[in-house]
Amino acid sequence: MRINNNISAVVTNKQLLRTEGGLSDVMERLSSGLKINHSKDDPSGMAISGRMKVQVAGLNKATQNANDGMSVIETADGALNEVSSILQRMRELAVQAANDTNSQTERDAIQLEVDSLRSEVDRIANTTEFNTKTLLDGSLDRKVYSDQVSRIGASSSVDAGTYIVTVSQAATRAESNVGTDLSSAGDVTKDQAGILYINGATVEVKEGMTGAQVYSAIRDAAELGNATVSELGKGLQFKSQGYGNESELKIQSNNPALSAYLGLASDDETYNGREAVLSLGGDFPKDATIKQEGLHFSISGANGFEMDFKANTDKDGNMYVNKNSTTGASSSTSYNSTGDITLVATEIGGMTLQIGANGNQDMNVTIPDMSSDSMYLDTIDMRKVGGASRAISRLDEAISYVSKSRAKLGAYENRLEHTTDNLSAAEQNMTSALSRIEDADMAKEITDYTKYNVLQQAATSVLSQANQIPQMALQLLQK
Repeated sequence: MRINNNISAVVTNKQLLRTEGGLSDVMERLSSGLKINHSKDDPSGMAISGRMKVQVAGLNKATQNANDGMSVIETADGALNEVSSILQRMRELAVQAANDTNSQTERDAIQLEVDSLRSEVDRIANTTEFNTKTLLDGSLDRKVYSDQVSRIGASSSVDAGTYIVTVSQAATRAESNVGTDLSSAGDVTKDQAGILYINGATVEVKEGMTGAQVYSAIRDAAELGNATVSELGKGLQFKSQGYGNESELKIQSNNPALSAYLGLASDDETYNGREAVLSLGGDFPKDATIKQEGLHFSISGANGFEMDFKANTDKDGNMYVNKNSTTGASSSTSYNSTGDITLVATEIGGMTLQIGANGNQDMNVTIPDMSSDSMYLDTIDMRKVGGASRAISRLDEAISYVSKSRAKLGAYENRLEHTTDNLSAAEQNMTSALSRIEDADMAKEITDYTKYNVLQQAATSVLSQANQIPQMALQLLQK
């Protein structure tokens, strides 16, 4: 028997301390609900769970991003629904104005409503916002740059690159020069009185009218006939306001004497403008085709490739490709009607939605410019002869343009709905996997708690008994 070193007590105390450590760990897991509270508990599990937590948090935020994206698209689509209603109303007015039972005064009133509706389209395009970000003014569209043309539009299928349009012949207007100088012409005689038609617009030339009065009447009628007239030297110059295939100038007279008074070559003169002659180069697809309406050029190809633009005009209204300025005491500007138009398409533009937990897991949303200019609604004029018929065709294309844009937004929204469903499922499965690694098994921990609790009580009792052993040695000395 030993009294300096109580080996039994040392051994028992060692086991008691181990039991207390195990009991402490079990109580920590029970109170936290986690199987891994310190890296020492499961080093590899701690590393895996850390990465999983990042993914779960990222998936949760990506789901919120996708939902915000759907809100943006719903906002834009709601605004475009109203734009579509406006265009339908404008088309109704065009159909009404096309009927010849309407007087010029009624067509003027119709045009007033059309102008007001066009202003509302621009207001919607410029003020539809989401979180201060304007949606319909073209700021979320693909960016294509050129200082040679305007109103450039491009579909999302247009890849970044340099696109060349070579103009070998510019679009021209129909024109006619008449040799009569009305400023010095005499008054209209009875024999010279008659009716002049300019693209269908009527000019009633009456006996006794002065040359200045005749010119004023012709000028007003030309405006209604989608043409212009100006004094050129000692004569008149008629020009259609349209270009290329939209250009026609028809001047008719019901009186040969009136034709002679005006200097017309005949009682029925018809002139047409020329269409532009274009060829494509650079990064344009080989199968791309060109459609032109006046100065509006549309280029389309396979797989949804679309690009369009409006050609510029100089101070005299002639289409030009390049503008050259010279400086000096007598600075002037010259215009080249032929040459290359360069358009540089970029990947800039659109709204990038982060729809994944990791980098580059995003989606690009583009919304085209929905202003009246982008749909060429500024060319609509119900007051002009044939203007209502031209307006019907233009509005049909504008309605198709809006419908196509809304269809694209609908496709985006459907995709985002599937994206949110997928993200939610991924987050759920990732959370379940994280739970299997990190969460404590409460039933197992309760069992371990009971075991360590019993062992602790037993060890405490045994340690008490072991501490009594030296007392037995004392009893030997007393005997």
